[in-house]
Amino acid sequence: MQATALLVRTVGILLLSSGYLLSADPLPGDSTESTPPQNWHHMDKASQNYLGISLNKAYQDILKNKTSKTVIVGVIDSGIDIEHEDLKDVIWVNEKEIAGNGIDDDGNGYIDDIHGWNFIGGPDGQHVDDETLELTRLYREYEAKYGDKDVANLSGKAKKEYSTYLKLEDAYEAELLENQQMLQQYEQIYGAFQMFKPMLEAELDGAELTEENLAEITSTDDRISQAKGYMEYLFSIGLTEEGAKEGLDYFSEQVNYNLNLEFDPRDIVGDDPNNPKERYYGNNDVKGPDSDHGTHVAGIIGAVRGNELGAMGVADNVKIMVLRAVPNGDERDKDIANAIYYAVNNGAQVINMSFGKGYSPNKKIVDKAVKYAQKKGVLLIHAAGNDGEDIDEVDNFPTKDLKKAHSGKTVKNWVEVGATNWGNKEEFVASFSNFGDKSVDIFAPGVDIYSTYPENEYQNQQGTSMAAPVVTGVAALLMSYFPALSYAQVKDILLKSSSKFQNEEVNQPGSEELVSFGSLSTTGGVVNAFNAVKMASEMN
Repeated sequence: MQATALLVRTVGILLLSSGYLLSADPLPGDSTESTPPQNWHHMDKASQNYLGISLNKAYQDILKNKTSKTVIVGVIDSGIDIEHEDLKDVIWVNEKEIAGNGIDDDGNGYIDDIHGWNFIGGPDGQHVDDETLELTRLYREYEAKYGDKDVANLSGKAKKEYSTYLKLEDAYEAELLENQQMLQQYEQIYGAFQMFKPMLEAELDGAELTEENLAEITSTDDRISQAKGYMEYLFSIGLTEEGAKEGLDYFSEQVNYNLNLEFDPRDIVGDDPNNPKERYYGNNDVKGPDSDHGTHVAGIIGAVRGNELGAMGVADNVKIMVLRAVPNGDERDKDIANAIYYAVNNGAQVINMSFGKGYSPNKKIVDKAVKYAQKKGVLLIHAAGNDGEDIDEVDNFPTKDLKKAHSGKTVKNWVEVGATNWGNKEEFVASFSNFGDKSVDIFAPGVDIYSTYPENEYQNQQGTSMAAPVVTGVAALLMSYFPALSYAQVKDILLKSSSKFQNEEVNQPGSEELVSFGSLSTTGGVVNAFNAVKMASEMN
């Protein structure tokens, strides 16, 4: 599932967060600002008072007037708007393929794959947009097999599978119930905005209702007082009309598609979903019907720098290879494996993977693709997820662990990324970020990250989905200016050069318990471009 659903669990309600009122001077500091400046994640703590990645300093102090080599970055995601004004010049072009001739010119098995490939598209040009969760697919499969079985007659493998079926049933029913309840709440909340907002704006002589001018309403009418009190509550927990609509849409999608046992869009693709080894399917439309997430991720990595348009990528000499494999639901293991193979075989040196899920029935084929990437010297950067959980204990796929989750046996070409905020020392770690002192390698800025959005637009987004491409951008930057470095050296530099805050006390994501920042990842560090470039230049 795309990692951008920023679900903040508070008292009985799930909020899609739209911003945080935090300090602007982290570790420690204090500020009355409610939002940071654009591209704060590029800034330097010492000179600019924002704990970004010191990227601007790296360009100004070390990389100025130095030559670089173009690096191909694979982005496995929901699709990318390849015509965006700030991205079109950095989109990868397969020069071995002739556009539009309907022939597989380069013989790689994919026809007219000019900018990458869409593994969730069909031969007739249709696309998978909404998709079920892996939990839904597994429960549907096991329920069909064991729902009416006589337990007394089961033995061996069947008995073990029946036990798995019961666990899946419990997990599915709990997930469905929670999302149905949340949908009902958001229907009521959004309905309240629709009902109360016009009444209150009439009291304000037509002015748009805000948290600030709400206090100006002094009417003693019971209906107005009730409306004012309810809106004060919603504003106090950070919920706007836009946020309520996002919540309504999100939970509607969960109930109607992601958790709907009757919904199965895979026929669109035309593959055999039960054949994990199948390689050649899909189409060449890499944008797809919903490229919001992928377009934002791509811009963080490589939006053109210095062109006086809206966003600036971390790396200044990359080509983005587009691999569409992530729907609005859970990605399928075979699609991810095939996207990795495609990226590696077509020249990608680093791959960004801002997605994740709780079940992986075909983990072995993803592991095989990851090991193939390692053999070919390709670095994989993965977002840790947005559930505020310890992924040393909770499953989060794909993973650097081989054979099974939490095995301790890991690949060497993997970097797992958590998200930091721009706030003060306690709130320095993003409240939604997953963590783990064994599973997460490093943190990076992931709140209020300004980047490209489809149709030549720009937006702030947040999530470990945004933190991962920050690290991917720094990795590509090192590969570009220091092309002799191996993937292992690049990873080593990223981790060792990170800004260390092991002993700083921060709120553990998902709670207000104070823990040491060093307990949340293997490094206790935040990626730092200046330090990384300095270390690479000294090695070089």
